[in-house]
Amino acid sequence: MSTYNAIKYDFTPPAGTFGAMTLISEQTASASASISFTGIDSTYRTYLFKFINIHPSNVSAFTFQGSTNGGSSYGVTTTTTGFQAYHNEADTGAGLVYEGSTDLAQSTSYITLNNDLKNDDDNSICSELWLFNPSSTTYVKHYMGRTTSATHNSIYFVDMYTAGYFNTTSAVDAIDFKMSSGNIDDGTIQMYGIA
Repeated sequence: MSTYNAIKYDFTPPAGTFGAMTLISEQTASASASISFTGIDSTYRTYLFKFINIHPSNVSAFTFQGSTNGGSSYGVTTTTTGFQAYHNEADTGAGLVYEGSTDLAQSTSYITLNNDLKNDDDNSICSELWLFNPSSTTYVKHYMGRTTSATHNSIYFVDMYTAGYFNTTSAVDAIDFKMSSGNIDDGTIQMYGIA
């Protein structure tokens, strides 16, 4: 009879590894053309946005852009890329694909977080966006996002990844979210600061 010794693994991070996550602001959409968050400053080195059941009025993409003037205007030069995994309910279609259509190269356009959101009553996206060290006046501002959604009449599940940087050494102090077409019909966006 073979025997083995069970090893106990403790995955608790060492004290002080991660800073506290503080909810700074929360907004709920109601046929909103856009939702903006201002007041991003050096209080936190990392900002996290969480999106809960974002539902569009039209078939559209969910997008964002940054500001360096407190939200007076949005359109910071950015370079970005993305890919997605998908799988359908019938188990007849699945894949992992590069989403070249969402790429931006030194553009001031809005950045795509999810590129194929349907407006069926039961469709929405849940996702998050990380913005790193936005108050730096030395480095560009990196970001990465992940969205999950049901699409194509709710028969496909899509897991989409987006990453890039704002190519500026000015502080990014506001972020704006909107649909590429129509309004944000419903859903909640939360902004957290991570010390």
